[in-house]
This record gives sequence, C-alpha cells and structure tokens, in this order.
Amino acid sequence: MAIDHDKVKHAVRLIFEAIGEDPDREGLADTPRRIAEMFEEIFSGVGKDPRKELNTFFTERHEELVALRDIPFYSMCEHHLLPFFGRGHIGYLPADGRVVGVSKLARVLEVVARRPQIQERMGEEIADAIVDVLAPRGVIVVLEAEHLCMVMRGVKKPGSQMVTITTRGVFREDPTLREEALRLLLGNHRR
Repeated sequence: MAIDHDKVKHAVRLIFEAIGEDPDREGLADTPRRIAEMFEEIFSGVGKDPRKELNTFFTERHEELVALRDIPFYSMCEHHLLPFFGRGHIGYLPADGRVVGVSKLARVLEVVARRPQIQERMGEEIADAIVDVLAPRGVIVVLEAEHLCMVMRGVKKPGSQMVTITTRGVFREDPTLREEALRLLLGNHRR
C-alpha cells in the first residue's frame, strides 16, 4: 500500500507549527519529505496479509518442534507513535508434515511489525497466520521488546523489557510442551 506523501508532509508541518517550531527553517525544511519516505518503509505492513508470506510450504516427515529464535524486529506503538523493538521467537509443531521455509516465519513477523501496533496483538496475528495456513498441532510466539514510550516519556524506565507469549493448540493445552518450547526458544540463560 502506498501512503499519501502530501498528507504526511502537511501533517508534519502542522505538528512543527503546533509545537512552536518554524517548519521552514533550514534544519526542518526537508523533514516532512523525509518522514513521508520513512513512513512508507516503517508502515509497509499496513494492508498486507501476513498469511501470504507462508504461501509456499513443503511436506516432510517431520512432526517435532520447528523453531526460529532471536528474530530482530522494529515496530511503532500505535498509542504514542514511538518505536518498540526487540526479538521474536516462533515455534510450531507441524501436522501432516507441513513445514515452511525458515525465512517465511521471519517474514510473517516483519509484515505484522510494520504497522501501527501493540505487542500483544503482534503475537496474536503471527500465531493466527501460521495456524490458518499450516494448520499445525500447535504454535508458540514469544516477543521481547523495549518500548520507547516507557523510556523517553512517562515512567522513564530504560532497559525494561515487555515479554508476551501467545500460544495455540497443544502449547496452550499441554503445560509440559509449552515449558519445553519456552526453554528452547528463550534458552536457559534467559529464564
């Protein structure tokens, strides 16, 4: 989805005026254009269906845990339009041997992160996309992130990490499997 550059540029100029800045001064004159270009990139997931990233899967005789951990991501808090960033960890238990290329999991996370977002919803959207396309026996998504809305303003707690866990299928039903997956995804040094 292409964004409306003219509207973004106009809005940025209005923000500068509203805070008492001169939008035409040398340092700010080209900022509205730069922000419009940046928004096109960082909000490139708006209107995209993450399920399409999983369109190619394979049938293999593998029905044990498939996991990808430490996937870096960057997103924008929809409440303050400030970044939050961290690492995602995704695991699933294939059913009927349906597995997907490892890069596809990272792409799903990327699409979901590249929109105005909250961390809790990110995990839900990632898990649901995997369930809808691969129909695995279970999915687990762990997101760890630092939120600049908590660092730069408000309580000002740099270094604090928000952790969300989203489960589907057997990971929700079986605490032993869930614990095993969390141990693998997060490693012993993090727990």
